[in-house]
Amino acid sequence: MPFTKFTNLDFDQIKSEIKSYLRANSNFKDFDFEGSNFSVLIDTLAYNTYITAFNSNMVVNESFLDSATLRENVVSLARNIGYVPRSRSASKAQVSFSINTTSTASTLTLGAGLVCVGASENSTVMFSIPSPIVTTINNGVANFNNIDVLQGTYLRKQFIVNGSLDQRFLLDNSFIDTSTIVVKVKGISDTGTLGREYSLASNILNLDGTSETYLIQEVQDEKYELLFGDGYFGKKLENGAIITVTYIITDGSDGNGSANFSYSGRVLDDNGNPVVPTNNVTITTNSVAANGGEIESIDSIKYFAPRIYASQYRAVTARDYEAIIQSIYPNTESVSVVGGEELDPPEFGQVLISIKPKNGDFVSDFDKQNIQSKLKNYSLSGINQKIIDLKVLFVEIDSAVYYNSSQVSNVNDIKSKVTSILNTFSASNINKFGGRFKYSKLGQIIDGADSSITSNITRIIIRRNMKALLNQSAQYELCYGNAFKKNSGGFNIKSTGFTIANQSGTLYFTDVPNTDNDMGTLSVVKESTEANKFIVVVKSAGSVDYKKGEVIINTINVTSTIQPNNIIEIQAFPDSNDVIGLKDLYLSFSVADSTINMVKDTISSGEQISGVGYKTTSSYLNGSLKRGDTVTSNASIITTSTTSPIMTTTTSTSSGTSTSGGGY
Repeated sequence: MPFTKFTNLDFDQIKSEIKSYLRANSNFKDFDFEGSNFSVLIDTLAYNTYITAFNSNMVVNESFLDSATLRENVVSLARNIGYVPRSRSASKAQVSFSINTTSTASTLTLGAGLVCVGASENSTVMFSIPSPIVTTINNGVANFNNIDVLQGTYLRKQFIVNGSLDQRFLLDNSFIDTSTIVVKVKGISDTGTLGREYSLASNILNLDGTSETYLIQEVQDEKYELLFGDGYFGKKLENGAIITVTYIITDGSDGNGSANFSYSGRVLDDNGNPVVPTNNVTITTNSVAANGGEIESIDSIKYFAPRIYASQYRAVTARDYEAIIQSIYPNTESVSVVGGEELDPPEFGQVLISIKPKNGDFVSDFDKQNIQSKLKNYSLSGINQKIIDLKVLFVEIDSAVYYNSSQVSNVNDIKSKVTSILNTFSASNINKFGGRFKYSKLGQIIDGADSSITSNITRIIIRRNMKALLNQSAQYELCYGNAFKKNSGGFNIKSTGFTIANQSGTLYFTDVPNTDNDMGTLSVVKESTEANKFIVVVKSAGSVDYKKGEVIINTINVTSTIQPNNIIEIQAFPDSNDVIGLKDLYLSFSVADSTINMVKDTISSGEQISGVGYKTTSSYLNGSLKRGDTVTSNASIITTSTTSPIMTTTTSTSSGTSTSGGGY
């Protein structure tokens, strides 16, 4: 067989091809005998061919962004289309403290660098500031209020420009948070200690020969290089100019959670002289350290680099917004972008943006304003962006897991395995905007959690959290984006407890379906003295659209909630076991709020071969009214004279005006 038709990469196949070639095109003998010297030469040729083919394949793979596996190659290929991967981000805490001093100076300067040391997971981490902070001294006390400190070590590096060399400005440290980089350039004729501060440019648009800017790119070993202008795009550096670069290297997410801090900073007076505090400086923590993140992963670079390139630095499509927001707000975990034309009623010229941060559930008002300001550089005229708070659609399960007791010594170990694999399933497949909860996949992973598991009966619950506006009349609308299962007997909607004005006792929401359409009436009820009986307090408190999956609550004055943070949990049962995160709903599989019941499979274990006494589990949930109640018998409602119209129970403590509330 001629080598021109050689296509195999496996060693044994290569060796077989060589023998076939010799058999057809050679007078050599004994090459089929494994003990011959010729066989050793064939092995050598096969190994050489195999290694060469492998290396060639790797070289070709590393030449394309989709198939490259080494970070340096992925970063280099992304650089060719103008993409700079996100760096590590330092966790940020906000602190306040006061310094007593006998200094006669009018101001006190907190020097850039180390400010305090925080405790995190039985270790200490340093927190610094990238620039000095100045405050006035009043009656011998300097107050530093609401100081943002970043986890990491503050470093400085200087370069002297030598125009005769092919000079590169490399920062020698890995783990740099590039948002903390401050670059100052002192020319020969410049005054001042460090010169003029240059700003970071994300691209070369709108740059000219006088723009005092620099660019940044990642190089080998997760280090960074600074790039300056050539006189056409950005100001060209003078020969002999001094470049001073300061930055913070950080531990990323490892710095999150620090809450207790001890002062370790340094302060200077008006003349730059050190000042020693006359008191023991006590630091007050305004906000715990959070939002620290790792360097952008290879998979993320492969996903976003071509999308940023495709957007061409303009926000038009939803994909454009997704890619651009990830670049201007690195703390983004997931983004949902909904055009105003998709809303009901439509809002043309409006773009609604919902962002799930990596740490926490909400984007601060400051970050919202910052994101919107930066988006103006990319958006088209006439298009308005609005960043809305996160809306979470929680998915819970109530699962009966059957197991063969003859193969199990400790049932809690099996339950732990199920919980662990559900957490993995949640993190890798579901928790995101546009996520999809796949029921068939769920059943497979539960059955596969352990060899002793024989089957499972799993029921699905969807939940929204309604944040109540206490002691004021408000209306609420909760959209689930998935049709509800409609049971004609009611109790499809369940809630946690709450109280309202002019009514005693803990109250709950429930529903009564209409017989002629896909709508139902939402009611407020409370428990009766009879077991599993409930009394109607407000007969018509709102409406339920089972087909659209919406709950609308009329004007109501909530005074307290059983759940913390003014939350009322409202659940329903989806019509389909496959649940999707529609539009701006962030889908979250709540394993912690799910119920896992371990049930003996007495047939598989041989305890009851005939099946007599085998415990079955219903595939359908309804039963009690209260959310989380374990009562399985059907609840019933008693209509009594205590039933009141909605306005009677909600407006007595308000001025009669209504405000709109919502859920998340």
